[in-house]
Amino acid sequence: MPRERPQALLIDLDGVLRRWDPAPMIAVEVANGLKPAALLETAMSWDIYRPAMAGEITDAEWMELVASRLPLEIDAARAAVAEWQSYRGEPDPEVLAFVREVRAAGRKVGLATNATDRLRGDLESLGLAGEVDVVISSWEIKAHKPAAEFFEKACELIGLAPKYVLFVDDDDRAVRGARAAGLSAYRWSGPQHLDYLRKALDISQ
Repeated sequence: MPRERPQALLIDLDGVLRRWDPAPMIAVEVANGLKPAALLETAMSWDIYRPAMAGEITDAEWMELVASRLPLEIDAARAAVAEWQSYRGEPDPEVLAFVREVRAAGRKVGLATNATDRLRGDLESLGLAGEVDVVISSWEIKAHKPAAEFFEKACELIGLAPKYVLFVDDDDRAVRGARAAGLSAYRWSGPQHLDYLRKALDISQ
């Protein structure tokens, strides 16, 4: 049987709607004699990353754990982490324009992201707070991608059954999790996919 045409869009934040320039992180690592990607690798250690995304610890507590694991004196480590975290990325203009197109065509758009309690402030500072209809944050709902519970709650919040929702993410595990939960899902690797997504949502540019 053919799939139902999606009536709403769920879109990931990091790597899709928000992009990151690696230069600020590299500068902090060079200045502190850290190996390349030390900050990100430490932050993404599963035993501290998972509770930060699942709403079990705050962003500040997570970053303190990161600092405690760096091969620096603690004050220097905290300063390095604070400098790294002061850069909050930037919206991808092509993706933001697409989100606006989708909403203008009468389709709801939800931001569906693994995040900490810092998310709402980031959206305000990036000018994205009013650009989506609903924000689904793993920290707030206490479930993170790719768990089925995350997608069930996301569909509930956007007000449609999974079969009517299209999910876009740059993480293959999240895409597979969404499909397992009954959503249409597409793996993002750049703006070259936008025409396909417009067709999937039955909107014209």
